[in-house]
Amino acid sequence: MQTPSPSPQLRSPSALQRWVLASRPHTLPAAAAPVIAGTAAAYYHGSFRWDLALVALLGGLLLQIGANFANDVFDYRRGTDNPGRLGPLRVTQAGLLGDRQVLVGMWIVFIAAAACGLYMAINSGPAILIIGALAILAALAYTGGPLPFGYYGLGEVFVFLFFGLAAGMGSYYAQTGQFTWLAFWASVPPGLLAVAILIVNNLRDIETDRLAGKRTLAVLKGVQWTRYEYVTAIGLAFAFLTLAWLGGEAPVWVLLTWLSLPLVQSLLRVVFKERGRPLNSALAGTGQLDLLYSALMAAGLIISRLLG
Repeated sequence: MQTPSPSPQLRSPSALQRWVLASRPHTLPAAAAPVIAGTAAAYYHGSFRWDLALVALLGGLLLQIGANFANDVFDYRRGTDNPGRLGPLRVTQAGLLGDRQVLVGMWIVFIAAAACGLYMAINSGPAILIIGALAILAALAYTGGPLPFGYYGLGEVFVFLFFGLAAGMGSYYAQTGQFTWLAFWASVPPGLLAVAILIVNNLRDIETDRLAGKRTLAVLKGVQWTRYEYVTAIGLAFAFLTLAWLGGEAPVWVLLTWLSLPLVQSLLRVVFKERGRPLNSALAGTGQLDLLYSALMAAGLIISRLLG
């Protein structure tokens, strides 16, 4: 495929800056948040291992970056990314990197992520390899292949499973060698908040996605439904740990997560008021909410463990 020539205003980034742009740093909180939650749950149960925690975090970030590279090149090849794009810059569409370059970078990143998974599997068991392999396949199938499920209203399911349950419970398993209900309860809210990030993204792109034939839930259900979907995802995230505490599955200190609630108010104002490009601020803000919520949950679990 012919690579478009970069416009004059885009000629300045260095090679390193181009790859940083391709990695989309604003999306990385969604990868870090469930790992933080799963690691804190492992600490609460007395099984924290710093080496496995760091490798799990690195692996999660690499999987996110690899998925970003895949989306960059596959969306470009499908014609979804075009000069009318409203979201943050895509390097392939902008001509900063060729599609083949981005594909090579994608495979290098996925191989590095697989190496992280191998290290964790050697220390914890083969379940990590299964989780990692499924995550890579899902990242490729999200916008690539004959039936990209991101184009058929299934993006929310993918994000919840892999940026919630798989990442959170996988990080817990890597350090404990088992799965528990606390690991599940801790993994669900980051997954729901990652879904909220995707919802803002799809709400922003609803018109351009419709023209490109990308049938996200936002395209299928419309603007107002998508806004309430966003509220629902965030509301469930805050309700979930409260239910876990009420059911005796989590300590009361996890309610520290409610300290992040003031951020929600400003996000809702943007989501219900704005359309198109101004929603980029809500996209970044929802990522910050995901990370802050998970950090507060982790703090609650650590405090509870220290207090005995």
